[in-house]
Amino acid sequence: MNDLKEYLLSMENINKSFPGVQALDDVTLEVLPGEIHALVGENGAGKSTLMHALSGVSKMDSGTIYWKGQPVEINQPADAQKLGISMIYQELAVIPYLDVGKNIFLGREPQANVPGVINWKKLYQQAQEQLDKLGLDIDPKTPVEALTIAQQQMVEVVKALSMDSSLIVMDEPTSALTEKEVEALFSYMDKLRENNVSIIFISHRLDQIQRVSDRITVLRDGKWIETSDISDLTQDDIVRMMVGREIEKNLEKRAKSTSEIVLKVENISSGDEVQNITFGLHKGEILGIAGLVGAGRTALAEAIFGFRKISSGYIELDNNKIKFDSPQIAIEHGLGFVPEDRKAQGLFLNMAVWQNIIIAGIRKLTRFGFLKKDESQKLSNSLVDGLDIKTPNLNQQVKNLSGGNQQKVIIARWLSLKPKILILDEPTRGIDVGAKVEIHNFLRQMADDGVGILMISSELPEILGVSDRILVMKEGRLVAEFDPEINSQDDIMRAAAGSKGGNHKED
Repeated sequence: MNDLKEYLLSMENINKSFPGVQALDDVTLEVLPGEIHALVGENGAGKSTLMHALSGVSKMDSGTIYWKGQPVEINQPADAQKLGISMIYQELAVIPYLDVGKNIFLGREPQANVPGVINWKKLYQQAQEQLDKLGLDIDPKTPVEALTIAQQQMVEVVKALSMDSSLIVMDEPTSALTEKEVEALFSYMDKLRENNVSIIFISHRLDQIQRVSDRITVLRDGKWIETSDISDLTQDDIVRMMVGREIEKNLEKRAKSTSEIVLKVENISSGDEVQNITFGLHKGEILGIAGLVGAGRTALAEAIFGFRKISSGYIELDNNKIKFDSPQIAIEHGLGFVPEDRKAQGLFLNMAVWQNIIIAGIRKLTRFGFLKKDESQKLSNSLVDGLDIKTPNLNQQVKNLSGGNQQKVIIARWLSLKPKILILDEPTRGIDVGAKVEIHNFLRQMADDGVGILMISSELPEILGVSDRILVMKEGRLVAEFDPEINSQDDIMRAAAGSKGGNHKED
């Protein structure tokens, strides 16, 4: 171990166990003053558990935390904040019904001259100053629930940055951000580093890690694997340390999908976010939907699945016009939907793995009002095995699984119904490289079995690597179609941003 005095933070020999799981096994993490230190590992490697110990969210079983060379006890989040440690969590912690300014300074509101009275003018002025630092065009009086997921994420970032901390932990802060917002955040992180502020940066985006980090620590299965200068490692080196093996990242291209159209969307509109959309989805095709945040991709998916009312146009399924007035009707006609926010919209976190898997098809698993539990467990067990869902048992609460395994549970739910069409909105958001490849392979296998797949993704390498065909949306409209074997990321970005280029056709 190096001299503790040179480190801002040193976590030594940290251990933490949960029933049946050794989450942290003698882990060490050392962060220098004024460095951006990447913390990486597959989902379930122990990154979040280690940060929960640092932030006082949960208590470690053993080990020592040193802050500026001195041992400290962090038993609750307030202890961490007093030391100068702030957290930006992957799961949003904003309060939707409060406005942006109130969220940023919640519990730290500036006081007026009269005791107990908040100086609202000063609060909104300071909030605006913090927003301006990141170049965000957001009114501090806007209710958070009116913002996009990306904007809400940025509010979390602004809140942490406003605390003038010595160490900021950023857990997947860019997962919902546009490229422009990511660059604004990275520029500000560079400024923080210049001012001797340290950052622990957790991300599955290895390109971003290499762009912004100074050093990197890799965890695997709850154990420390290596700490190195980022300049000494390639992306393949990092992946190898994360997963403990070489990983095949490229999907084999299969034969083209059939000419049979299983889903036809004809001139549908839904509010301002979906305007006059027309396309066809072929049997066995993975159709990628690209576009910038706010382009209307999620609204389109929700309109098709019955979450949103269609104001004009129609949808055909197997050449029959179907009015999807509700998700239940969509499900009955063979559609499945994996939402962008798996925890808020897709999972029942306090329920067991098997319950989450069978819930969409529970009518088929009941008789005279009683659940056929043996059949339900058998079905769930086969899907857990088939998708390699890592869980101690079927009764494990889904909230205790890693992000990648949670996503597999949602996919298993729809596989249990043998869908004709599966819609996925950001299917690998916040998921490590190993689980991402597994999910891509599942999608390819489903397509090979004849399922039509509509996949929305903000990750251009994913769109190009997985899709058979790509549609691009901008401001609620389809503006281009691409062939992933011919076109590039630049072509897609130019179309999404509004400028033409590459081999694409206008819709």
